[in-house]
Amino acid sequence: MRVGEANWAGNLTYGADAVTTPRTVGEVQEAVAAAAHVKALGSRHCFNDIADSPGGLLLDLRALDAGVEIGDGTVTVGGSARYGDFAQQLHDAGFALPNLASLPHITVAGSVATGTHGSGRRQPGLAAAVSGIELVTADGSLKTFTRADTEFPGLVVGLGAFGVVTRLTLDVVPAFDVRQDVFDALPWDAAYERFDEIEDAGYSVSMFTNWANDAIDQVWVKSRVDDFTERAGLFGAVPADGPRHPAHAAGVPADNCTPQRGVPGPWHARLPHFALAFTPSVGDELQSEYFVPYADAVAAIRAVRELGDLVAPLLLVSEIRAIAGDDLWLSPCHGGDRVALHFTWQPRQPEVEAVLPVLEERLAPFGARPHWGKLFHGVPGEYPRLADFRALADRLDPRGKFRNPFLSRTVFGA
Repeated sequence: MRVGEANWAGNLTYGADAVTTPRTVGEVQEAVAAAAHVKALGSRHCFNDIADSPGGLLLDLRALDAGVEIGDGTVTVGGSARYGDFAQQLHDAGFALPNLASLPHITVAGSVATGTHGSGRRQPGLAAAVSGIELVTADGSLKTFTRADTEFPGLVVGLGAFGVVTRLTLDVVPAFDVRQDVFDALPWDAAYERFDEIEDAGYSVSMFTNWANDAIDQVWVKSRVDDFTERAGLFGAVPADGPRHPAHAAGVPADNCTPQRGVPGPWHARLPHFALAFTPSVGDELQSEYFVPYADAVAAIRAVRELGDLVAPLLLVSEIRAIAGDDLWLSPCHGGDRVALHFTWQPRQPEVEAVLPVLEERLAPFGARPHWGKLFHGVPGEYPRLADFRALADRLDPRGKFRNPFLSRTVFGA
């Protein structure tokens, strides 16, 4: 029994009465069946209380090693596996995942359950790769779901509402190499007028800004080596003269970032921004993120830029990136392509929370959806299949064993 534990950022202390560390799926089943209220913990990279179980039980799944099974076009891993833990093994077998988040340190189950993504105008988020889920439900039963099941699109981005995910099967593609090129000082007018061309400049493109500077600080272009076109600049932005951290403008060194300057490497060593061997991002930080329809991206970017003087003093850096749409019921990209506006804040939570309502009001005309695992203030946005999600949760968890204050506020309306 362990109490008083905190999340990755240290901004939240869990309110559970006990934390236990199951080592087998059978132990997970026993713990879930016996608990009145229970939630699972992975890498703890959520910045809100989505994974908390006040007065209940938390299952720390880090010791749950389910192994890696590479099949014909798929890989099956334990829900507690981190992407960085099996990426090299997958690459050595000649395969790749089509997309990765900026941090390889996060677990597969937690990333998928919260709709976490990577970037790339034609690359959907991480959850879109899921083709099978093994789930421990409220009575301790072990159930398996695949794309053949009608409820599958509701289960994948499940927010922890349906049970404890113990294994997932992911679609893979042939392994590929990537190079990463960074450009400094993209003029704002170029970003507005050439947005589509910038997003098409590579397999994955990220823009970094504090919203107040005269130009976008950096553009990171990740290109497949087999589909690369040399360029001397990027619509007024110039090649960086050395490695960059996303928060370079704030004086953060690039030591923990993946290699840049066009040096080729395997997909798993370039698609993330940060290397597995180091503390990701800045470490001592908070995060928020909002998804707007791709068609509204430029208008939304202009709207946030009008708040530059308000948000810049609290920021370490902000990131703009595109993600392809999917059909997963509570995915932030459900129903169409989106652009994510990400905010990495300084660890000043009261001040950040005071700014969020203003930011959300400015983004409301675009139907912005917040990232489920990050800080936000108001409602999580419009989801056409929300009623179906609620009905599925009622069926799989009729007594609300997996519900918590976060789900009550955001999904179930209590």
